[in-house]
Formats: sequence, C-alpha cells, structure tokens
Amino acid sequence: MAGYTAGCMSFVHLHNHTDFSLLDGAANIDSMVAKAVALGQKALAITDHGNMFGVLKFYKACQKAGIKPIIGSEFYLAGASRFDKTGTEGGNKYYHLILLAKNEEGYKNLIQLSSKSYTEGFYYKPRIDWELLKVHHGGLICSSACIAGEVPQFILLGRAADAEKAALRYRNLFGPENYFLELQDHGMDEEKRVNRELIPMASRLGVRLIATNDVHYLEKSDVAAHDAMLCVGTNRKVSDQNRMRFPSPEFYLKSADEMA
Repeated sequence: MAGYTAGCMSFVHLHNHTDFSLLDGAANIDSMVAKAVALGQKALAITDHGNMFGVLKFYKACQKAGIKPIIGSEFYLAGASRFDKTGTEGGNKYYHLILLAKNEEGYKNLIQLSSKSYTEGFYYKPRIDWELLKVHHGGLICSSACIAGEVPQFILLGRAADAEKAALRYRNLFGPENYFLELQDHGMDEEKRVNRELIPMASRLGVRLIATNDVHYLEKSDVAAHDAMLCVGTNRKVSDQNRMRFPSPEFYLKSADEMA
C-alpha cells in the first residue's frame, strides 16, 4: 500500500468513484487516469459504489498510461444477512466496505462478491454479508471505508467498544497485513471524531492506517456540476433545502501535497 512520504511526494489514491458509480460519481475514467499521471502518481484504484462495471475500461486506461491499476469496489455490507429484505433503507441495513484485489485470487473473489450482491443480496442496494466474506476474502485487502463504514458508524454512535470489536473481526478474517483503518478529512466534524478513535485503535489492534480522499469528481471546481447530478439521482431540485448534498468541495482527486 502506498501513502505520502516526506521528501519523495509519493501518494496513491485508494478510494475513488468514477462515473460508473451511477448518479453519484462524476469522474470520467480516462480523465481520472490522466490527472493521476499528471500529478506523478504511479498507481490508482477504482472503488465504485456497489459495482465493477468500469473495471475493464479502467484497467485498459491505466495500462495505456503506464500506471498500476488497483481493482476494487466499495461494497454495501448488510447489517445482518443479505437475505433479510424487510423494513426500510437506512439504519444498519448496510455499511460501506472497501475491498481491493491484491492478486488474481482476490480479483476472482471480487467478481463473486459483486455478482452475488446483485443476485442474492439486492435490497435497495446490491449487498454482501459476512457469510459471503468468509468464503470470498482470499487475496483481498480490506479497509474500514468512509464514515458510512461499520467501524466509523459505531464510533459515531458512541459505541467505541463495539467499533473495536468490529475492527478486530475484520482483522482476524483478512489478516493484520490486509486490513487497514481508513482516515479521511473533508472538513467534516464526524470525520474528526472518527479519526481520533481510529488512530489509537490501529495501534491497539496491530493494524495500519491509510489516508484517502473520497473522490467523486476530478477538480474542486466540479463541485456544482456534481451537486446538480446528485439532484438528478435523488429526484430533487438544487434549490431544495432539505436534500442530500455533499458537505464540502473536498471530494476531488488531490495531489500528494494536498493530501499531506
């Protein structure tokens, strides 16, 4: 895994949504790869929400540009069984979870998980569960994801012990070398609260930290266009006061200096 190192300006984005995160991500794959190359980044990940639709195009674009493609997805993990389909969306019906392939076995497991999330677990979102993770975790790197992940959600609910218990469960399944606690900072108070807990938790559990940006568009100036796209996806107007919106203009592909 790569991160920022003082002096060599090395950074790799590991949490990125392209326009294959339908009506959520606004970053064109070719443009995303081109910007990573222009910033001197040697690799780039794809982690679209709940699908792998863009993986082949992404892989080819990275190969053509001479950078390493890292294949993954931000999965929706059911709070219980993927077969439970009652009630309404929200609460602990699903959590976000980042999974990245580190080899061919991992890529094949991503395919299995993604396919079964649709054919067996679809309920508002294509969902996986712990039963599937136990079978298809080989060759995968896992991170705790954004504040919608299971560990961050427990922290935000004031349930620190449950958060650490959940993190320990992931660590034991994937192995301490393949499980990472993910730090993000888009200027949100919730992220600051989560990060304060994740840093000492990583030390206690013997796992490493990664710093990511939850990339949904390429440039900071794209924020208005992305906001309008969200309105299309949620059937709301830009002028609506009480609607889904991103809390800051920081969800873009940043340079190593900006991330540092």
